[in-house]
Amino acid sequence: MSKNDATQKQDCSLNGCLFFTTVKLSRVFGKIAEEAFSKTGLSPSHALLLYLVNQKEEILQKELGETLHLTPSTITRLIEKLERKTLVSKRCEGKSVILSTTPQGIALQKSIMESWISLHEQYQGILTEEETAQFLNLSKKLLGKLENN
Repeated sequence: MSKNDATQKQDCSLNGCLFFTTVKLSRVFGKIAEEAFSKTGLSPSHALLLYLVNQKEEILQKELGETLHLTPSTITRLIEKLERKTLVSKRCEGKSVILSTTPQGIALQKSIMESWISLHEQYQGILTEEETAQFLNLSKKLLGKLENN
């Protein structure tokens, strides 16, 4: 087999690989999201976490982690940064950690929503509504099966 044949075979197997394709898609979406949320001064993950806290006014740290599918250490790291910026406050009640909104965090909510809308506008229209629904359903099916393994 020539080097060119091997390269073509590798390209074909990568393009047909669900893992490779989803990682590639995630990287592209990540770059677009970073740009969309840059005006908030927060990463997309921090902005999403703050958005959720602001929506509920108070929320358990554990609930946030479950909602965002993040490990406890990752959620702790994200919260610590938001705390340092005084965008959320944290208090402990027994073993539970409760996050609350702050005036500074609430003040960013409009900018977060504008960034969210900007992000959606960048990829809206690429897929039809039906294709979007199919993609989301297939993604949920994969996640459900793979998370239970």
